[in-house]
Amino acid sequence: MRKILIFAGTTEGRELAEFCAAHGISADVSTATEYGSSLLPAGIGVLSGRLDANEICTLLRREQYAAVIDATHPYAKDATENIRSACHFLAVPYRRLLRQSLPVTGESVHSMEQVIAMLNQTNEIVLSTLGSKSAALLTDVCAFRERIWLRLLPSDTVSAECERLGFDPEKLILEKGPFSTEQNLAHIRFSGAQILLTKESGTVGGYPEKSEAVKIAQIRMITLCRPAESECGYDEAALEKMLLHMKENHLL
Repeated sequence: MRKILIFAGTTEGRELAEFCAAHGISADVSTATEYGSSLLPAGIGVLSGRLDANEICTLLRREQYAAVIDATHPYAKDATENIRSACHFLAVPYRRLLRQSLPVTGESVHSMEQVIAMLNQTNEIVLSTLGSKSAALLTDVCAFRERIWLRLLPSDTVSAECERLGFDPEKLILEKGPFSTEQNLAHIRFSGAQILLTKESGTVGGYPEKSEAVKIAQIRMITLCRPAESECGYDEAALEKMLLHMKENHLL
């Protein structure tokens, strides 16, 4: 029996893994972190740790997967490029899961360079929900230790890295989402933020709740827009239909 490989990094990726487990579809799921692996259902093969393009090629050659589903985060541009390149090089069927976009609230930017430039035009307090990967770049913001609060997943490693970078440990909000409008509003008021910095993470990523909280608090919101996708993708329902079709036709 051949398997599929899911590169997860989103709620939809975990839900696809759960769909496979519930329908007897043999699948391996690759996650970048052990935390991501811990959320996966029983009966699914788990591969934990980031892979570069060569390592992905090695994995695809060894396992001979029937197809690969790229359900990495919309902002994980490098990961998607590595997965796509490996699949195309080895002629492995590749499907990209695309999260539905939403209209942007407030101001929008298209790069971290633009984020830094915009924040350096003001002295306002910022609550960043961009995640730990953006922390190092935010040290280019003027007076970042005094001005920037970071909301991050709870992790001793992440906390230590943020302190090493020079962030004030008292300005770390270490909590796991999803967050309601009320929780977002509480974090805004607790931090005294005058700007909420976020990604356009869609409905699943809690973007509507952030938008509503900003409106209630009457503060600015700066959204880092998603990188453009280079090819067409599929929503979760279409991929589930594809998986059932493959199973019914004994391709899995």
